[in-house]
Amino acid sequence: MTEPLIRKATIDDADTLAAFNAEMARETEDKTLLPEVIGAGVRALLADRGLGYYVVAEVDGQVVASLMVTTEWSDWRNGMFWWIQSVYVRTGHRRHGIYRSLYAFVKQLAENDSSVCGFRLYVERENGAAQNTYAALGMTETSYQLFEELKPSTRYCK
Repeated sequence: MTEPLIRKATIDDADTLAAFNAEMARETEDKTLLPEVIGAGVRALLADRGLGYYVVAEVDGQVVASLMVTTEWSDWRNGMFWWIQSVYVRTGHRRHGIYRSLYAFVKQLAENDSSVCGFRLYVERENGAAQNTYAALGMTETSYQLFEELKPSTRYCK
């Protein structure tokens, strides 16, 4: 397989990123995202770097994988955690080190940013393959559980 080109996403990648997010939600959580919501969400992040950014992997000129980075301030550490989210690698490109390349790119960006203190991500409890990948890259499971409460008006899936 050709070595992937890793880069930050641009607005031209918006449709692909929205499709990747929809497929990831279907595969990992059996949820069907509303196209108009995920499309607007992807475009909002691409338009406002203060919200975060996407990184994509290209193979032979085609985007085959992506991840999103958002931030969380840690007063305990006086630093920023980068949250890795919306990870997706197209089926035919899995288990070829593409996620490893995306992660290495993000780590290099963090090395050049003194405000970053570490990385975090969440993963479905049943997604053992992803958990093994993250552990192999040096990430460790925390003692935290994730809770959320959505506003009743929030609609994102069918």
